[in-house]
Amino acid sequence: MTEQLIIFDTTLRDGEQSPGASMTKDEKVRIAKALERMRVDVIEAGFAIASKGDFEAVEAVAKAVKDSRICSLSRALDADIDRAGEALRPANASRIHTFIATSPIHMKMKLRMEPDQVIENAVRAVKRARQHTDDVEFSPEDAGRSDTDFLCRILEAVIDAGATTLNIPDTVGYNLPNQFGSLIGTLRERIPNADKAVFSVHCHNDLGLAVANSLSAVMNGARQVECTINGLGERAGNAALEEVVMAVRTRQDMFPCDTNIDTQHIVAASRLVSGVTGFLVQPNKAIVGANAFAHESGIHQDGVLKNRETYEIMRAEDVGWNTNRMVLGKHSGRNAFRSRLLELGIELDSEAELNAAFTRFKELADKKHEIYDEDLQALVSDVVAATDERISLVSMKVCSETGETPEASITLSVDGHERHTQTSGSGPVDAAFKAIESIVQSHTELQLYSVSNITTGTDAQGEVNVRLEKGGRIVSGQGADTDIVIASAKAYLNALNKILEPAERAHPQV
Repeated sequence: MTEQLIIFDTTLRDGEQSPGASMTKDEKVRIAKALERMRVDVIEAGFAIASKGDFEAVEAVAKAVKDSRICSLSRALDADIDRAGEALRPANASRIHTFIATSPIHMKMKLRMEPDQVIENAVRAVKRARQHTDDVEFSPEDAGRSDTDFLCRILEAVIDAGATTLNIPDTVGYNLPNQFGSLIGTLRERIPNADKAVFSVHCHNDLGLAVANSLSAVMNGARQVECTINGLGERAGNAALEEVVMAVRTRQDMFPCDTNIDTQHIVAASRLVSGVTGFLVQPNKAIVGANAFAHESGIHQDGVLKNRETYEIMRAEDVGWNTNRMVLGKHSGRNAFRSRLLELGIELDSEAELNAAFTRFKELADKKHEIYDEDLQALVSDVVAATDERISLVSMKVCSETGETPEASITLSVDGHERHTQTSGSGPVDAAFKAIESIVQSHTELQLYSVSNITTGTDAQGEVNVRLEKGGRIVSGQGADTDIVIASAKAYLNALNKILEPAERAHPQV
């Protein structure tokens, strides 16, 4: 029989460590529900002790998700583990994931501990975690650069202490596929009690090898892969869930295992994560990129028309492209709107949010003949983002004319009070941003500004992503509208609302 490959998604934890990718509690719940719908086995919802917001997000996901196991990260510290256990109490099934560094450079320079001290701390952490749950995962941080003999010692000890999953991370993306796969095989052979735990891998993409390293590990006996939607993650990111899942599913002639993932929800999850975080998916991205199943070459087109398998190794429909697609318009009713949101895995928290989203839908339908799934995702993100905003757009008028300096006249609501100004700029977007800044005076630095179309056609909504930095803190903002300048103002205000909220957050590597 084919063995199960467990999919452990860490989009909400490691993915959120991408600069600017911070998510609100409600956004995390939305993504977690999409992951549950996709039948992800384990969802790492956050790092509970990192902040009050992280704790509340882990707790909220634990309450909202019923079919997936919910996990919280913790360092090998009593306070971390107890906080994780507390946040996970509402979960139907929980896991605590505790870690400590094991590479010589990390033990010496970061932990300032001797190897025996590291083992002692790891064992104590696992035993404490077992007081909260019978599902405990242990990671030797920077295992890819750790001494193999030492890894064998510490992993044998934590299995005896009660660890049920051993996660081997290539924390800095240093390993090559053959090397990393060999390491997994060696650990499984040399550790006497290896059969009592599931071996897992968590690979970073610094050399572009995260997926390759993960798959090599699977070929050598790993039966859990830690990954993220779209490969999101700090630095160059993590192994992309969609690539790992489809590689294993497509090459069943090579892999002795398969996942339980419902692959038809992959594209929807990808779009949701991209919309929430503002990290766009490049067109040539495997599986979920816009060009993933497009054929430009005449030879390729001819071959596909004659027999799809000449140039396609997967069906676009199998990962969620153009399946179960309903086009809504201005005559569509409230029930059709609500039903389509539910089919997309979108559940709004209150009737007020649903009413606001439906009103926004009708406004959009007056401007745009057909409303697609992508429009609905952006629309809901806009509505959710607008909830409880300190600063919101009341009105805006922008004048741009050949040979004249563009001007923007803008009215904002700031903490319930309307404020108005008029400013010029080098272009209509620049004028709008300067007008907003003259009112808010946030003193932030614009690091990124990008525009993309959500769907095809000249009436398509434009989606704008901005990234602001202030005092070393980076946030992303998103906005969508059929008018690019209005979408730009929405995105800028979305980011400002985030950066004006205090958010002290510990980093799990520190």
